[in-house]
Amino acid sequence: MAGEVNVLRGVDLTVEGGETVGVVGPSGSGKSTLLMVIAGLERATSGTVRVAGHDLSALDEDALARFRRGAVGIVFQSFHLVPTMTALENVAIPLELAGARDAFDLAAAELGAVGLAHRLSHYPGQLSGGEQQRVALARAFVARPKLLLADEPTGNLDQATGRAIVELLFDLHGRHGTTLLLVTHDPALAARCGRVVHVEDGRIAADARQEGGRVVPIRR
Repeated sequence: MAGEVNVLRGVDLTVEGGETVGVVGPSGSGKSTLLMVIAGLERATSGTVRVAGHDLSALDEDALARFRRGAVGIVFQSFHLVPTMTALENVAIPLELAGARDAFDLAAAELGAVGLAHRLSHYPGQLSGGEQQRVALARAFVARPKLLLADEPTGNLDQATGRAIVELLFDLHGRHGTTLLLVTHDPALAARCGRVVHVEDGRIAADARQEGGRVVPIRR
């Protein structure tokens, strides 16, 4: 029988509201697990995880679901759209779960903001990869979350489409002031963020802000 595997070990990370943080490191270092713990999709076995005023360790599964619905948007590499729903229906999901009466009007407006006003009734299988990721971004931002977690959002896209998605991601962040944690293997993409955190072997190996063209290490 396999023993316990600790993917993250002794992580100490504080992120201020509105920050953009690039999370980098080798494959298997714990980057994606860190995002899943912050989202409440994985539970920390020790320590404290506080996000937007919520102590995640004190929440049961129903409360965690409500927390994610109200405070967190997530964008994955593989889009995770519901294939039997239109773009409009996919984006409306978090609003409908929250009981918003104008869910579809808000979803349509958000799809317009990502350049897909003409694709509202299309299903994911009828959209290109870039269009699917735009739908995923619209869904992540539509409920105006305090925190957006993006895990390799350009990983399944060609270079030109990936650049367009990155520009859109930072544009949406700028418009809404959402705190952004971005996992990426691309150093140039990480450098777009105001802060870069290096994760190695489940630990934070380096953490620095970029200020006026200078890299300033964050002391712990």
